[in-house]
Amino acid sequence: MANVKFPRKEFEEQVGKIDEKLQSQISLFGTPLESLSEEEIEIEIFPNRPDLLSMQGYIRAFKAFIGKSPGLQKYKIHAPEKNYKVTIDSSVKTIRPHTACAIVKNLSLDSEKIKEIIELQEKLHGTVGRNRKKVAIGIYPLEKIKLPIKYKAESPEKIKFIPLESDKELSGSQILSRNPTGRDYAHLLEDFDKFPVFRDANSKVLSMPPIINSHETGKITEQTSSVFIECTGSDLQTLKRTINIITTTLADMGAEIYAMTLQYSNQKITTPDLTPEQMKISIENINSLLGLNLKESDLALLLPKMGYDYSKGKVTIPAWRSDILHEVDIAEDVAIAYGYDKFTPQIPDISTTASQSKEAKIKSKLSEILIGLGLQEISSYHLIKQEEVKLSKLQEPIELEDSKTDYKILRPNLLIPTLRIFSENKDSEFPQRIFEIGSVFKRSPSSETGIKEQNNLIISISPGNFTQIKQILDYLTKSINVSYELKETTKKQLIEGRTAEILFNGKPSGFIGEVNPQTLRAWNIRMPISLLEISLEEIFNSL
Repeated sequence: MANVKFPRKEFEEQVGKIDEKLQSQISLFGTPLESLSEEEIEIEIFPNRPDLLSMQGYIRAFKAFIGKSPGLQKYKIHAPEKNYKVTIDSSVKTIRPHTACAIVKNLSLDSEKIKEIIELQEKLHGTVGRNRKKVAIGIYPLEKIKLPIKYKAESPEKIKFIPLESDKELSGSQILSRNPTGRDYAHLLEDFDKFPVFRDANSKVLSMPPIINSHETGKITEQTSSVFIECTGSDLQTLKRTINIITTTLADMGAEIYAMTLQYSNQKITTPDLTPEQMKISIENINSLLGLNLKESDLALLLPKMGYDYSKGKVTIPAWRSDILHEVDIAEDVAIAYGYDKFTPQIPDISTTASQSKEAKIKSKLSEILIGLGLQEISSYHLIKQEEVKLSKLQEPIELEDSKTDYKILRPNLLIPTLRIFSENKDSEFPQRIFEIGSVFKRSPSSETGIKEQNNLIISISPGNFTQIKQILDYLTKSINVSYELKETTKKQLIEGRTAEILFNGKPSGFIGEVNPQTLRAWNIRMPISLLEISLEEIFNSL
């Protein structure tokens, strides 16, 4: 969650006096009012709504909610002019492969607006950008650069420029070790032998994403009237939505948006693209989820209050709404527009007695034992990324049809998300001792859906060896009075000769071993890992 502060006077000029009624509407909009003073208003924004992190974005949405400007807001995007082009070199493919860019003209900036833009940039970095790992944003005065622009990867020693707010030229490597911002974000590049860089047509450095801009070409001032904006990261869809949020915010400040052509080696795309998505919804499903009895005419009034257009079962969704993935998300917005204060709580007409299932009790017992051994419990997504499928060389992955994120494959084991977590936490303190109990999925022709779901347990320690992980298995099985056998085997992610199959009641139920160096390198993990993963089905049957 992020708290945002807006100048009270400017906020009231747009939406009206902040009286008791308006304060209540702010909270009912799903954005709790944190504080209110004569000078400013502070509001809490939940992570699923990055489009509300700027005052312009918030006012746009809130004015629709209170009925001042309902429906989908439309913005004009001018076609790319001559040289409004960014060439993406294949050298960035394995480092930071994608970018989304735009030109914005006719800005009228003062110190307050520059502060707003920088705050939006940093809020987006900290939320949707995952501290610049997923998205990093650069904004540059257009008059200081010459188009077209090239985005490529170069040796750190060849990248030389004066970092923002500095006075001395440094190389890419020196920036990571000597510059304060460089040190803060060095971990994002330190494992690569080449660093990404934006250069203009004169070969001037604009920035070294995701670290820092050039002081010469990357600092906006009150004299800046036109800007070049870029977002870099690994997921193009996220970058497109981020550039949409930034450009519409600047458009609400009175500026004009110009598109840019992005030339990849095998495709050409244009950003930003504010074409709205359309989603079919069922009024029966909406009513079932919310316990209401709404009609088509009701939805036609409620959905425009949340910034949508609606007609005949189709919702038109703004291009800057990154949180709308499913009909359930639309239902949530219908509930907000309807008003949570109007819902009447009801007690079910049936009498029930709750009790924990046998499986739930066993899983709780296992968690209790492992936490007692000093392990930390984790919980990861049921979905994994396409790139993780390639890393793990999975055969016949089970892919979702319409996933709107880069997580689109049902996980076949807990090993993949565990390796991801070790990779993402390679700079954290060691030792790292973790476990997870969760669902995994595999194809099953006998199942009605063709997919079988089962519960697995994974235990991982780093640094660790076979003896250490086996000691944990011994203690765990003795604690729940279950016996097991080991049978030497091979597994492609583990070291041959230090890998065994785990059998419960004579049935293969998992594996134990040490992760091999090739797998560690592929996942960019520096410390040795030992682990075990077992299916809990035989344990459920034994107890």
